[in-house]
Amino acid sequence: MVADFSRILAGPYATMLLADLGAEVIKVESPAGDDTRSWVPPVREDGVSTYYAAINRNKKSIVLDFKDEDDLAAAQALAARADVVIENFKPGGLKRFGLDYESVRERNASVVYCSISGFGTAEGASLPGYDLIVQAMSGLMSLTGDPGGPAYRAGISVFDVMAGLHSAIGILAALRHRDSTGEGQSVETSLMASAMSGLVNQTSAYVAGGVIPHRMGNAHPSLFPYEPLPTADDELIITAGNNAQFRKLCAVLGIPEIAEDQRFAENAGRTALREELRPLLVERLKTRPAGYWFEKLNEAGVPNGPINSIGQGIEYARKLGLNPVIQVGPESASVPGVRNPITFSATPPRYDLAPPSLGEHSDEVRAWLTSPTQGGNPMMKEHA
Repeated sequence: MVADFSRILAGPYATMLLADLGAEVIKVESPAGDDTRSWVPPVREDGVSTYYAAINRNKKSIVLDFKDEDDLAAAQALAARADVVIENFKPGGLKRFGLDYESVRERNASVVYCSISGFGTAEGASLPGYDLIVQAMSGLMSLTGDPGGPAYRAGISVFDVMAGLHSAIGILAALRHRDSTGEGQSVETSLMASAMSGLVNQTSAYVAGGVIPHRMGNAHPSLFPYEPLPTADDELIITAGNNAQFRKLCAVLGIPEIAEDQRFAENAGRTALREELRPLLVERLKTRPAGYWFEKLNEAGVPNGPINSIGQGIEYARKLGLNPVIQVGPESASVPGVRNPITFSATPPRYDLAPPSLGEHSDEVRAWLTSPTQGGNPMMKEHA
């Protein structure tokens, strides 16, 4: 069972992924509820924030006010019974409630306790952990936008999502260790650490190459073509990632001689001379619409794709058989959601519970907490 003391995005995303895969998650909320309940618009037809709905399915909600003695005792009892505790309070913020790792471990020696912060638990412990701030301070925003233009944030809270993924991975690894040894442990993740890892080739450019990356719009620092290029109507993403793909691209465009030109035969030359090569490609691309080139380039094995809206992206995923939209909850009261991205041959993700209303399961969870401690989670058997 997962005792989820997290809120906003990184923690709830991690616990939703675990819940999809079979974990029993109890979402602990203050009387005011998770902040994302009020992050609107947009909303579903029933008025529920689509932001909240995106990351809170398959959970049960209990309202606990840590300033209330009985509620705090219930929170401590929940942590004492949990296999996993996850929280994203400011580092050290749960110590005064007896809900920090050391306090919980005294009552629950085998617990896997995951803490998510913005900037870690050392010198960065006092810094506010908002994704936008991390996008700025990690360097991501220095890479996003047109050269010479203003910096831009990514279109999603990318490091919250990464930290959520890293947390889920860390929790699963710690549970595997516990399976082998019986030992629990503390797992720490942070948005800033996830950013350093998630910026992959860009942070490596500095660490391993002494190069400080900069904004290049939609261009790639190490590949060309690998960006949107104009056609007769819309832009088309073309990613010729190796020499063979570039030769195929030139053949489809009717300019095979370009691929034989020694200036462009290798990726290093194409990248260094992109300003000379780009107009030669664009001249041919502009003779036909994007849809025509999309079909022809796919037939030839050249990676490419249109720039879709979110709606078009969902519909294209449907067309590909990825079944991106699922119904969550019992059939009589199900709500739409986005499918868990992992496919299993034997243990498919579940979509049993719609995102809970605030405190929807408070009575049920309290009754379970006051019942005798036995093997398993009797409260949860209906969803096992």
